Amino acid sequence: MPTIHLDHLIKRYGDVEVLHGIELEMADHEFTVLVGPSGCGKSTTLRMVAGLEDVSDGEIYVDGKPVSHLEPKDRDLAMVFQDYALYPHMNVAQNISFALRLARRPKAEVDAKVKEVAATVGLTEFLHRKPGALSGGQRQRVAMARALAKDSSIFLFDEPLSNLDAKLRGQMRAELAVMSQRVQKNMIYVTHDQIEAMTLADRIVVMHGGYIQQQGTPEELFKHPVNKFVAGFVGSPPMNFLHGDIEERDGATFVHGDGFALKLEGAKAEAARTHTHRNTILGVRPSDLRFDPEAPSETALTLDVMVSEYVGAQSVLLCKCGSEDVMVELNSETPVAMGQTLKFAVNPNGVHLFDSENETAI
Repeated sequence: MPTIHLDHLIKRYGDVEVLHGIELEMADHEFTVLVGPSGCGKSTTLRMVAGLEDVSDGEIYVDGKPVSHLEPKDRDLAMVFQDYALYPHMNVAQNISFALRLARRPKAEVDAKVKEVAATVGLTEFLHRKPGALSGGQRQRVAMARALAKDSSIFLFDEPLSNLDAKLRGQMRAELAVMSQRVQKNMIYVTHDQIEAMTLADRIVVMHGGYIQQQGTPEELFKHPVNKFVAGFVGSPPMNFLHGDIEERDGATFVHGDGFALKLEGAKAEAARTHTHRNTILGVRPSDLRFDPEAPSETALTLDVMVSEYVGAQSVLLCKCGSEDVMVELNSETPVAMGQTLKFAVNPNGVHLFDSENETAI
């Protein structure tokens, strides 16, 4: 399988530059997810790889060979679109085999390939139906089967699950994960849904404002975000942010803010002590707050519970710490009621600090 390299990729529309020198290399058999909010440049990047958008500057290399000058049909790739892009007058088998028939492949070969990919995505019993007689999830499977039938070395997915309801999205995520392990191809997947990114990716590329903010495994981005944007975008519920000042007290280092004074430990304390600017942003994930009425005040946050959302085994609390909002994840059996003031111990390994001026991790 080829390595895909985006070398200082730039995209301009007139005088407006929307992608600013993207540098990215995707390895063999890697499932790479480009994630970020609307307008961050992720779909534009994917469409440039596909050949559907021209490259303003820079180059796209596949297996060391430049491909930016090639037409989409000559790039050995297959693409799955958000809206499926199926032919309504053709049945499932005809949709899957369209590219093969266009290439005048032998009928026996086409029929065998259709059966193979239909079995892979669970469409064997629907081969004679037309798209209008299928559910949204089944139509998306047809689109994926059509891409698989081309046997390309690169698969591109442009928000393929965004039109599905929440339950079906979860089911299709699992099917995509299984399929990616089975077919062992280079896959580039675009989504604005960070849950899709976390559950599918070998590597996540977080984009914002036409720049790559950070790339790495889901665990790396979750545990070691390089800036406040990545920290707030990766993870659900999102990370809490509290503004404060770094201060020394009785030989210890604290972050002190509205309604809290949290003692820092280990490497975080050392980083805070050497931080040039004394004001900072404290980041704590909702899952790193544990209900503990006996926790020392210097290692806990005292929160006013405003809303409790029951979501089954877990509850999500919306609380106030001084004037700032804080979300907490906890076991639903924990006796918590709205209007209470409760103490939550902070996991010292889950403390993040960000510079209040440039929002980079300290």
